[in-house]
Amino acid sequence: MALIVQKYGGTSVGSPDRIKNVAKRVARWKAMGHDVVVVPSAMSGETNRLIALAKEIMPSPDARELDVIAATGEQVTIGLLAMAIMQEGCKAKSYTGPQVRVLTDSTFTKARILQIDDERIRQDLAEGNVVVVAGFQGADENGNITTLGRGGSDTSAVALAAALKADECQIYTDVDGVYTTDPRIVPEAKKLDTITFEEMLEMASLGSKVLQIRSVEFAGKYKVKLRVLSSFTDEGEGTLITVEEDKNMEQPIISGIAFNRDEAKLTVLGVPDRPGIAYQILGPIADANIDVDMIIQNVGHDGTTDFSFTVNRGEFNKALGVLESVKSHIGAREIVGDNKICKVSAVGVGMRSHPGVASQMFRALAEEGINIQMISTSEIKISVVIDEKYLELAVRVLHKTFGLDQA
Repeated sequence: MALIVQKYGGTSVGSPDRIKNVAKRVARWKAMGHDVVVVPSAMSGETNRLIALAKEIMPSPDARELDVIAATGEQVTIGLLAMAIMQEGCKAKSYTGPQVRVLTDSTFTKARILQIDDERIRQDLAEGNVVVVAGFQGADENGNITTLGRGGSDTSAVALAAALKADECQIYTDVDGVYTTDPRIVPEAKKLDTITFEEMLEMASLGSKVLQIRSVEFAGKYKVKLRVLSSFTDEGEGTLITVEEDKNMEQPIISGIAFNRDEAKLTVLGVPDRPGIAYQILGPIADANIDVDMIIQNVGHDGTTDFSFTVNRGEFNKALGVLESVKSHIGAREIVGDNKICKVSAVGVGMRSHPGVASQMFRALAEEGINIQMISTSEIKISVVIDEKYLELAVRVLHKTFGLDQA
């Protein structure tokens, strides 16, 4: 008998029939003698609908009130799922995040979990209940409802698994595992039986939509056994995310090709090349709560420098406005931006022991006439910024270049 935390995404609970199918799956696990905690998302499209409603009232919604509204999507799902599980002959209880006492900080719309009180859940499990907990939400120390940001139900599930010391956290989604890249772009993409937390963290941060990055961070930190499975089929064992690579097996150089369309680039031209200029540019950006990704600084011969960085495309106009407001203060000649770029990345722990991966990647892109605008590397990844129109071509070429269609 094991303690299993199962998370179901929005498409998995997107209709009453799909909720009933999830209930049948949960009931089968319960019938095998396992304790089960279920963390569902809102029904697919529901969070977007709720946010759109808020924007009809207030074009830039108050963050606190937006969380009050957005959190109701999961509340509907947990009630429906608990009833569906009862219909399968199992005892079930549902709880919102605040009812469980998922304590978060007060950063509305993207709060972070600080602590989870597992006492109530353990008591219900001991009494034979399946416990259904709303994902994506919690409450701060003042009792305000908070949400964890897009994909936050993954983080809720992993955090609950860590708090409960669960035997496994199963993430059920509309795909049957983690693939070498998006099969919609590369039909030859292969499902990975295992991937390291380190690789999954890079894949998630670089655009892979299978898991939210914070959920992978949580799982790695607390050594939560994490598995990605399909909620639409009972076949296969999905992809197991492991603490480290198997030292006894030959590790492929590259495990996957990730990409992100939601990128925009800003360049500050002709600023004085002096100590502190990077802070004078990025300080106001940070103060505006805008995350910066890749950074490049090019020093010219005339004592000036060009400073480029990327942000999420949704924050492009906000970042541009911040830079325009400090343009004269920092002595910039011009501010330019491009929101038609994308990031493509090769990820693999095998890079550590195989030199020449970067040159292989750059040559493959050059042969297709794809210009690289920015480059970023770590021990196990190489990312490039390119024109968005070349995204699919680049992904297909790199997938083939590194032999992932043969995986």
